[in-house]
Amino acid sequence: MKKLLILLLLFSGCTKDNAQTWKLVWSDEFENPGLPDATKWGNEVGLIRNNELQYYTSRRLENSVVDKGNLLIIGRKESFESANYTSASLTTDGKNSWTYGKVEARIKLPKGQGLWPAFWMLGQNIHQVGWPECGEIDIMEHINNEDLLHGTLHWYNEKHVSSGGTTPCDVTQYHNYSIEWDKEAVKLFLDGKKYWEVNIKDNINSTEELHKAHYIILNMAIGGDWPKNPDATSMFPDTMYVDYVRVYQNIAK
Repeated sequence: MKKLLILLLLFSGCTKDNAQTWKLVWSDEFENPGLPDATKWGNEVGLIRNNELQYYTSRRLENSVVDKGNLLIIGRKESFESANYTSASLTTDGKNSWTYGKVEARIKLPKGQGLWPAFWMLGQNIHQVGWPECGEIDIMEHINNEDLLHGTLHWYNEKHVSSGGTTPCDVTQYHNYSIEWDKEAVKLFLDGKKYWEVNIKDNINSTEELHKAHYIILNMAIGGDWPKNPDATSMFPDTMYVDYVRVYQNIAK
């Protein structure tokens, strides 16, 4: 069914959605077993941010593998380098980034104390200006055992500021997580239903960084400032399943 859908999208060249005309410009359907496609995805490596506990590994099948039409991002409890946990963070940094469009993924998540999977974007200029000056779009974040989806935008206006919302969600089932992003706003969707919107028209509230190219990140953090640490109830290994990631551009005139 997934192959048929992508062929239809490629054949038609566009989809009609919420008065936009979306053309598919980039995707990964995760159809080729083994390590993720290195032409599309790179890896963050090491202990990266937020006082998280996992060591992000590079192209290690135990932590990121394509199997049966899904990308699996696997968190494990194991000694590795200087950490007691491993996981993966895949990014399109330096390979592909986009300004505006519809960015969507179909994902199924684990639950558990200390788990923090996410589908998000960072400004491609982060290496020059740092965070939060680069901007950040969190399309999907989930922590611990909540039945809530979190979606948030971050930027800089003399200090770090953010705007975001939540919506009920059983993340252990597959859902479509997406944004629709243009010069006017960034809109956050769960299964095609909008639950939050941030106005960025004319750089209001110093949102100019949200008018620049951003790259995609898929990761599963373990521990950290927000979810806190795993406990005796946390089960490892645990897996984030990504059916596809798709990027569309608006071709309406």
